[in-house]
Amino acid sequence: MSSQKTPPNPAYPKGLDGILEQMNVRRAPLSFAPGEALPPLDCDLKKLANSAVIVPSDSSRKSSDNARKIWELAKELDGQNALLHLNGLLIAHLRKRSQPDHTADLFLRLWTDHSDLLLREMDLRWKVSSLTTFGDHGKTPIQRSAGLALSTLFGAIKLYESERLFSGREADRPYTLDGRANGPLPLEMDAFSLADGGLDVNMIGRLWDEAAGDPVIKPLAHDMLQRLIDDPRTVFRRLHRLRARKLRRTEENAAPEPDSGVTLPVPRLRGRTPKWGVVCTTNAPLLDVARFVAHHIDIGAAHVYLYLDAPNPDASAFLQSHPKVSLTVCDAAYWKSEGKNRPDAHQLRQTYNATRALRLARNQVDWLGHVDTDEFILSTKKLSGVLKSVPDDMAGVRLFPAEALAASAPGELPSHFKLRTTAEGVPPSAVNDIYPTFGTYLRGGFLSHLAGKVFARTGLSDVRLAIHRLRVKGEDVLNTFDLENTYVGHLHAPDWDSFLAKLEFRQSKGSYRVKSDDALKNIGHLLQYLRDEEGEEGLRTFFTEMCADSEDLRSRLKQHDLLLSPRFDPDAAIERVFGITLDN
Repeated sequence: MSSQKTPPNPAYPKGLDGILEQMNVRRAPLSFAPGEALPPLDCDLKKLANSAVIVPSDSSRKSSDNARKIWELAKELDGQNALLHLNGLLIAHLRKRSQPDHTADLFLRLWTDHSDLLLREMDLRWKVSSLTTFGDHGKTPIQRSAGLALSTLFGAIKLYESERLFSGREADRPYTLDGRANGPLPLEMDAFSLADGGLDVNMIGRLWDEAAGDPVIKPLAHDMLQRLIDDPRTVFRRLHRLRARKLRRTEENAAPEPDSGVTLPVPRLRGRTPKWGVVCTTNAPLLDVARFVAHHIDIGAAHVYLYLDAPNPDASAFLQSHPKVSLTVCDAAYWKSEGKNRPDAHQLRQTYNATRALRLARNQVDWLGHVDTDEFILSTKKLSGVLKSVPDDMAGVRLFPAEALAASAPGELPSHFKLRTTAEGVPPSAVNDIYPTFGTYLRGGFLSHLAGKVFARTGLSDVRLAIHRLRVKGEDVLNTFDLENTYVGHLHAPDWDSFLAKLEFRQSKGSYRVKSDDALKNIGHLLQYLRDEEGEEGLRTFFTEMCADSEDLRSRLKQHDLLLSPRFDPDAAIERVFGITLDN
């Protein structure tokens, strides 16, 4: 006995038995009067193609079901090409349980020899009916599979678009982003992701490719799919418009649009050139920490606030005496002195320490940036001068990221960086031009974040300096200014060994983790698939296309003005700042 319960108020009280009964009730064959028949298989289609439909006398329809159907179709298609009438009549017979033996062959001959005329003169309703007939009576597997799939697609479109009319919105008007309900979809399905969802293109693309394998159904199928993507009144076009709105409003980890949040009052600097600093929470080895500190002091940082996420005696000994470095070891005693338990998530520890530094820094610097040890400020101008030009009413500034191209050897520093393909003015095709295999799985062509990092003015009240944004009492700070031509150079995957070594952590806790609401087409799913199915070889292929510094990749980036080649040498900065050389 089945344990499945009957749902309350089912759409079909008799279940599938009732559905099949209702479907079959109108499938009785069309009768013929004595001497009456369909045109033979070898009938002269060219002659029919040169003639028009004429409505027979009203009395003629009474002689048989076939005669009645001939009359009904003639009334509908009066004056149109006679081949359209024949196509409709054949479809009417093929919808029944039985029909003359040559009916399907004549239908296929019609579409084989005269598809151009039919596509040119037939309306969309009859084209959909023709696709359904291919699905039921096609002679090849492709004709049947493509016909059935396309018939199901267009039938589903008709159902949901008809129901949607009761919302009061015209078919070309998408819903608003803010009106989205939170209830579950039927059958426990995950909702389509506007940002990363590929269901639409995969569905249409697969149908296009499937139909392309059969010369008879191909013209009809491709005609209908082209019309589908061109029509502004479909769910595909509405989702496209919603996706564009969402991308404008918020990229992953990006600053919000100025329609929610708070605007902070800003103290004036009285026209002087501002001082700036950076804050970082790290558990990196000494060389990485030294490179980070030296680079920023070398380009003008007045102070570096460094929080060691765990005791690091080497880094402490190396940095503790430098006058421009404030070093804090975040051990158990530190968290106890702060009156709180050590947060489990490293992101929370980073935000707490950065916010703490922002309060402490007001007497040493005017601006404080929250960056990681593998991130370096890159600018052709002095950052102090850039910050001086920021409008006086801005509480923060945002530096967008530049992701390092991976060096060929471990420990080797990058010479080139790539910029995001989602930047303003970059065409949508750029991501596929630059990264033809894996580009659509990565937002902006980046493995890491797109949002960049923020600098906050010191002296602001109640500001929380988070990883990618400024916040006040849970709301984003709106008066944040985007800097141009100044970037956060991110050494996210500086070489193959580093990428592989950090993969496990990033998949479980970091930027590659798969979230419950993620679309299938994203970096987390992709890397998991490559790791499971193709192993290290698959991961290496991905890394080579997306990360490795090569002449080909640099050339493709340069074509879209997305290649950055700054002066970048942290090891030389270590010598200038600390007077020594550190070995890898």
